[in-house]
Amino acid sequence: MRNDAEVTSADAKRLAVLIDSDNTTASLTTELLEEIAKYGTPTVKRAYGDWTTQHLVAWKDELHRHAIQPVQQFAYTRGKNSTDSALIIDAMDLLYAGNLAGFVIVSSDSDFTRLATRLRESGMTVYGIGRRSTPEAFVSACDQFIYLDLLSQAPQPAAPTASGDQESPPRPPNLKRVLSTAISSTSKDDGWSNLAEVGSYLSKTHAAFDPRDYGHAKLGGLVRAQSDVEVKDVPGPTGESALWVRLKPTAAKRAKTG
Repeated sequence: MRNDAEVTSADAKRLAVLIDSDNTTASLTTELLEEIAKYGTPTVKRAYGDWTTQHLVAWKDELHRHAIQPVQQFAYTRGKNSTDSALIIDAMDLLYAGNLAGFVIVSSDSDFTRLATRLRESGMTVYGIGRRSTPEAFVSACDQFIYLDLLSQAPQPAAPTASGDQESPPRPPNLKRVLSTAISSTSKDDGWSNLAEVGSYLSKTHAAFDPRDYGHAKLGGLVRAQSDVEVKDVPGPTGESALWVRLKPTAAKRAKTG
């Protein structure tokens, strides 16, 4: 999760974008790549699936438009997802090539949980992008997880469960609780916290935390809207200002006792 106070060299950060086409809608490809551009440069873009089938036909124009390489993987056995294996093998090959800073795994499949963990163990930054129905294990295995519905104004359909029912999406974490904890955990002796440190703490403790879930595009706008948080701009040595936040006395007391 990026915020107003974060300074990053995203343009120089080479990312591999690996898309599980069987588990991702083609209609959000533009928004997907725009989101990824916030975190780095997608130097590898591959989409995996059985392109001989009709259910992936919607991807054809998007692959050409965005220069995404389709990787053909036949479904050799009915009911088995060969796409997962192909994506995992390619990810490990790219890891050992040693010229990337991170990976973006676009899927809602829990089968990629171990892959995300393994990539992070090797020092890679891992971003996950998927539906709200994505299992918590995969979400937590990523450094940051972005839900697809936050990339579009149109509501995204829920994925069916094994029984065929529509699964209710998980609710975002309680804002007051997680924000109070993040500020109090990163505060200096005077109670003030640099917003960049608050954002980093939130990303580490809640991989899917996103200000857009609470109606704000950036973390800075979100904290400014909180009645129990004080905000101040502190000029930096280069003239740029940094945002600092502090819990108001009543909120700080609640955070310590809660």
